[in-house]
Amino acid sequence: MKLREAVSESTEHGRDPRDHAGAGVPAQVTHDGRTRDEVARLLLEQGPISAGAVAHTLGISPTAVRRHLDALLADGEADTRDAPARARRGRGRPAKLFLLTDVGRARFGHAYDDLAVSAIRFLAEHGGEEAVRRFAEHRVAKLVGPYRDTVAGQPDLEGRAEALAGALSREGYAASTAEVGVGEQLCQHHCPVAHVAAEFPQLCEAETEAFAELLGTHVQRLATIARGDAACTTHVPAEDPQGRQAPTPNGGEPA
Repeated sequence: MKLREAVSESTEHGRDPRDHAGAGVPAQVTHDGRTRDEVARLLLEQGPISAGAVAHTLGISPTAVRRHLDALLADGEADTRDAPARARRGRGRPAKLFLLTDVGRARFGHAYDDLAVSAIRFLAEHGGEEAVRRFAEHRVAKLVGPYRDTVAGQPDLEGRAEALAGALSREGYAASTAEVGVGEQLCQHHCPVAHVAAEFPQLCEAETEAFAELLGTHVQRLATIARGDAACTTHVPAEDPQGRQAPTPNGGEPA
Protein backbone atom coordinates (compact mmCIF):
# COMPACT_ATOMS: atom_id res chain seq x y z
CA MET A 1 0.00 0.00 0.00
CA LYS A 2 1.32 3.45 -0.89
CA LEU A 3 1.58 6.31 1.61
CA ARG A 4 -1.32 8.15 0.02
CA GLU A 5 -3.55 5.09 0.38
CA ALA A 6 -2.44 4.61 3.99
CA VAL A 7 -3.28 8.23 4.81
CA SER A 8 -6.63 7.91 3.11
CA GLU A 9 -7.47 4.70 4.96
CA SER A 10 -6.48 6.11 8.35
CA THR A 11 -8.22 9.44 7.81
CA GLU A 12 -11.31 7.55 6.78
CA HIS A 13 -11.55 6.23 10.34
CA GLY A 14 -10.63 9.43 12.11
CA ARG A 15 -6.94 8.61 12.56
CA ASP A 16 -3.92 10.41 11.24
CA PRO A 17 -1.03 8.00 10.61
CA ARG A 18 1.38 10.75 11.62
CA ASP A 19 0.08 10.43 15.17
CA HIS A 20 1.67 6.97 15.31
CA ALA A 21 4.59 7.02 12.90
CA GLY A 22 7.63 9.16 12.38
CA ALA A 23 7.50 12.02 9.90
CA GLY A 24 7.54 10.75 6.34
CA VAL A 25 7.20 7.07 7.36
CA PRO A 26 4.14 5.24 5.97
CA ALA A 27 1.84 4.06 8.73
CA GLN A 28 1.76 0.47 7.47
CA VAL A 29 5.56 0.17 7.73
CA THR A 30 5.47 0.62 11.50
CA HIS A 31 2.04 -0.82 12.31
CA ASP A 32 1.22 -3.63 9.89
CA GLY A 33 2.97 -6.22 12.07
CA ARG A 34 1.18 -5.06 15.21
CA THR A 35 -2.19 -4.91 13.46
CA ARG A 36 -1.69 -8.42 12.07
CA ASP A 37 -0.97 -9.64 15.60
CA GLU A 38 -4.24 -8.02 16.72
CA VAL A 39 -6.14 -9.71 13.89
CA ALA A 40 -4.54 -13.06 14.75
CA ARG A 41 -5.34 -12.65 18.44
CA LEU A 42 -8.98 -11.92 17.64
CA LEU A 43 -9.14 -15.09 15.55
CA LEU A 44 -7.60 -16.94 18.49
CA GLU A 45 -10.04 -15.56 21.04
CA GLN A 46 -13.25 -15.34 18.99
CA GLY A 47 -12.76 -17.48 15.89
CA PRO A 48 -14.36 -18.68 13.76
CA ILE A 49 -15.19 -15.03 13.02
CA SER A 50 -16.11 -13.07 9.90
CA ALA A 51 -13.89 -10.44 8.30
CA GLY A 52 -16.62 -7.86 8.96
CA ALA A 53 -16.68 -8.68 12.65
CA VAL A 54 -12.88 -8.38 12.81
CA ALA A 55 -13.04 -4.97 11.14
CA HIS A 56 -15.79 -3.78 13.49
CA THR A 57 -14.05 -5.02 16.64
CA LEU A 58 -10.64 -3.54 15.76
CA GLY A 59 -12.02 -0.37 14.21
CA ILE A 60 -10.13 -0.70 10.93
CA SER A 61 -11.36 -0.83 7.36
CA PRO A 62 -12.59 -4.07 5.75
CA THR A 63 -9.90 -3.59 3.09
CA ALA A 64 -7.14 -3.56 5.70
CA VAL A 65 -8.64 -6.59 7.46
CA ARG A 66 -8.78 -8.52 4.20
CA ARG A 67 -5.13 -7.76 3.54
CA HIS A 68 -4.10 -9.13 6.92
CA LEU A 69 -6.38 -12.17 6.63
CA ASP A 70 -5.01 -12.95 3.18
CA ALA A 71 -1.47 -12.78 4.57
CA LEU A 72 -2.37 -15.13 7.44
CA LEU A 73 -3.98 -17.53 4.98
CA ALA A 74 -0.95 -17.43 2.67
CA ASP A 75 1.38 -18.22 5.60
CA GLY A 76 -0.77 -21.13 6.72
CA GLU A 77 -1.61 -19.36 10.00
CA ALA A 78 -5.35 -19.08 9.32
CA ASP A 79 -8.04 -21.16 7.64
CA THR A 80 -11.64 -20.59 6.61
CA ARG A 81 -14.93 -22.38 6.93
CA ASP A 82 -18.41 -21.60 5.67
CA ALA A 83 -20.72 -19.78 8.02
CA PRO A 84 -23.63 -21.88 9.36
CA ALA A 85 -26.72 -21.72 7.16
CA ARG A 86 -28.71 -19.91 9.85
CA ALA A 87 -26.17 -17.08 9.81
CA ARG A 88 -26.25 -16.52 6.06
CA ARG A 89 -28.07 -13.67 4.40
CA GLY A 90 -29.35 -13.72 0.84
CA ARG A 91 -28.60 -16.30 -1.82
CA GLY A 92 -24.98 -15.42 -2.55
CA ARG A 93 -21.93 -17.43 -1.75
CA PRO A 94 -21.71 -18.64 1.87
CA ALA A 95 -19.98 -16.17 4.16
CA LYS A 96 -16.49 -17.16 5.20
CA LEU A 97 -15.43 -17.41 8.81
CA PHE A 98 -11.76 -17.25 9.79
CA LEU A 99 -9.91 -19.13 12.50
CA LEU A 100 -6.29 -19.82 13.40
CA THR A 101 -4.49 -23.03 12.48
CA ASP A 102 -1.97 -24.75 14.76
CA VAL A 103 0.73 -22.79 12.93
CA GLY A 104 -1.07 -19.54 13.74
CA ARG A 105 -1.50 -20.47 17.38
CA ALA A 106 2.25 -20.98 17.64
CA ARG A 107 2.84 -17.22 17.34
CA PHE A 108 1.32 -16.86 20.82
CA GLY A 109 3.72 -19.37 22.35
CA HIS A 110 3.26 -22.69 24.07
CA ALA A 111 4.18 -24.11 27.44
CA TYR A 112 5.33 -27.39 25.93
CA ASP A 113 8.91 -27.06 27.19
CA ASP A 114 7.78 -26.39 30.76
CA LEU A 115 5.35 -29.29 30.56
CA ALA A 116 8.08 -31.62 29.27
CA VAL A 117 10.49 -30.59 32.03
CA SER A 118 7.81 -31.14 34.67
CA ALA A 119 6.96 -34.55 33.24
CA ILE A 120 10.59 -35.73 33.20
CA ARG A 121 11.15 -34.38 36.71
CA PHE A 122 8.19 -36.46 37.84
CA LEU A 123 9.65 -39.46 36.01
CA ALA A 124 13.02 -38.94 37.71
CA GLU A 125 11.44 -38.60 41.16
CA HIS A 126 9.32 -41.72 40.85
CA GLY A 127 11.39 -43.90 38.53
CA GLY A 128 14.94 -42.74 39.14
CA GLU A 129 17.72 -41.89 36.72
CA GLU A 130 17.34 -45.22 34.96
CA ALA A 131 13.78 -44.30 33.97
CA VAL A 132 14.96 -41.00 32.52
CA ARG A 133 17.72 -42.76 30.57
CA ARG A 134 15.27 -45.31 29.17
CA PHE A 135 12.89 -42.54 28.16
CA ALA A 136 15.72 -40.68 26.38
CA GLU A 137 16.72 -43.84 24.51
CA HIS A 138 13.12 -44.53 23.53
CA ARG A 139 12.68 -40.97 22.26
CA VAL A 140 15.77 -40.98 20.04
CA ALA A 141 14.92 -44.46 18.74
CA LYS A 142 11.54 -43.12 17.57
CA LEU A 143 13.30 -40.08 16.09
CA VAL A 144 15.86 -41.87 13.92
CA GLY A 145 14.19 -45.28 13.56
CA PRO A 146 12.33 -44.47 10.32
CA TYR A 147 15.63 -43.51 8.67
CA ARG A 148 17.73 -46.44 9.87
CA ASP A 149 17.75 -48.36 6.58
CA THR A 150 18.48 -45.22 4.57
CA VAL A 151 21.46 -44.28 6.72
CA ALA A 152 22.86 -47.79 7.10
CA GLY A 153 22.50 -48.45 3.38
CA GLN A 154 25.08 -45.83 2.40
CA PRO A 155 28.38 -47.29 1.17
CA ASP A 156 30.74 -45.18 3.26
CA LEU A 157 30.97 -43.09 6.41
CA GLU A 158 30.58 -39.79 4.55
CA GLY A 159 27.38 -41.00 2.91
CA ARG A 160 25.98 -42.25 6.22
CA ALA A 161 26.75 -38.92 7.91
CA GLU A 162 25.04 -37.00 5.09
CA ALA A 163 22.01 -39.30 5.21
CA LEU A 164 21.77 -38.84 8.98
CA ALA A 165 21.98 -35.05 8.58
CA GLY A 166 19.15 -35.19 6.05
CA ALA A 167 17.03 -37.26 8.41
CA LEU A 168 17.63 -34.87 11.30
CA SER A 169 16.77 -31.88 9.12
CA ARG A 170 13.44 -33.47 8.25
CA GLU A 171 12.78 -33.74 11.99
CA GLY A 172 13.48 -30.03 12.56
CA TYR A 173 17.17 -30.06 13.57
CA ALA A 174 18.56 -28.09 10.57
CA ALA A 175 21.55 -30.43 10.31
CA SER A 176 24.50 -30.41 7.95
CA THR A 177 27.86 -32.12 7.56
CA ALA A 178 31.33 -30.85 6.82
CA GLU A 179 34.53 -32.71 6.05
CA VAL A 180 37.31 -32.10 8.56
CA GLY A 181 40.89 -33.31 8.54
CA VAL A 182 40.20 -36.46 10.51
CA GLY A 183 36.62 -37.32 9.53
CA GLU A 184 33.19 -35.75 9.28
CA GLN A 185 31.56 -33.15 11.46
CA LEU A 186 27.81 -33.35 11.98
CA CYS A 187 26.23 -30.01 12.99
CA GLN A 188 22.69 -29.51 14.24
CA HIS A 189 21.93 -25.80 14.01
CA HIS A 190 18.62 -26.10 15.86
CA CYS A 191 17.46 -28.28 18.74
CA PRO A 192 13.71 -28.46 19.42
CA VAL A 193 14.37 -29.88 22.91
CA ALA A 194 17.33 -27.72 23.96
CA HIS A 195 15.48 -26.21 26.93
CA VAL A 196 14.63 -29.67 28.26
CA ALA A 197 18.07 -31.11 27.51
CA ALA A 198 19.70 -28.30 29.50
CA GLU A 199 18.28 -29.93 32.65
CA PHE A 200 18.33 -33.51 31.43
CA PRO A 201 21.56 -34.18 29.50
CA GLN A 202 20.46 -37.80 29.14
CA LEU A 203 18.64 -36.63 25.99
CA CYS A 204 21.94 -35.55 24.42
CA GLU A 205 23.75 -38.66 25.64
CA ALA A 206 21.15 -41.00 24.14
CA GLU A 207 21.28 -39.05 20.88
CA THR A 208 25.06 -39.40 20.69
CA GLU A 209 24.88 -43.15 21.34
CA ALA A 210 22.22 -43.54 18.63
CA PHE A 211 24.38 -41.63 16.14
CA ALA A 212 27.32 -43.93 16.85
CA GLU A 213 25.17 -47.01 16.33
CA LEU A 214 23.68 -45.70 13.10
CA LEU A 215 27.01 -44.56 11.64
CA GLY A 216 28.82 -47.72 12.67
CA THR A 217 31.63 -45.91 14.46
CA HIS A 218 32.37 -44.16 17.73
CA VAL A 219 31.51 -40.45 17.71
CA GLN A 220 32.32 -37.57 20.03
CA ARG A 221 29.95 -34.74 20.94
CA LEU A 222 31.98 -31.53 20.94
CA ALA A 223 29.30 -28.92 21.62
CA THR A 224 25.58 -28.68 22.36
CA ILE A 225 22.98 -25.94 22.15
CA ALA A 226 21.70 -27.12 25.54
CA ARG A 227 25.04 -26.06 27.07
CA GLY A 228 24.90 -22.65 25.39
CA ASP A 229 26.89 -23.41 22.24
CA ALA A 230 25.84 -22.10 18.83
CA ALA A 231 25.18 -25.59 17.47
CA CYS A 232 25.25 -29.23 18.48
CA THR A 233 28.48 -30.50 16.93
CA THR A 234 29.42 -34.16 16.70
CA HIS A 235 32.78 -35.38 15.44
CA VAL A 236 32.64 -38.55 13.34
CA PRO A 237 36.20 -39.92 13.06
CA ALA A 238 37.29 -41.38 9.75
CA GLU A 239 38.78 -44.83 9.40
CA ASP A 240 42.01 -45.61 7.59
CA PRO A 241 42.13 -48.34 4.90
CA GLN A 242 43.01 -50.95 7.57
CA GLY A 243 39.79 -50.12 9.42
CA ARG A 244 41.51 -48.44 12.35
CA GLN A 245 39.75 -45.38 13.70
CA ALA A 246 41.45 -42.03 13.25
CA PRO A 247 42.24 -40.02 16.40
CA THR A 248 39.74 -37.46 17.66
CA PRO A 249 40.53 -33.75 17.19
CA ASN A 250 41.73 -33.24 20.78
CA GLY A 251 43.85 -36.35 20.75
CA GLY A 252 41.70 -38.16 23.31
CA GLU A 253 39.85 -41.40 23.12
CA PRO A 254 36.55 -41.38 21.22
CA ALA A 255 33.39 -40.96 23.29
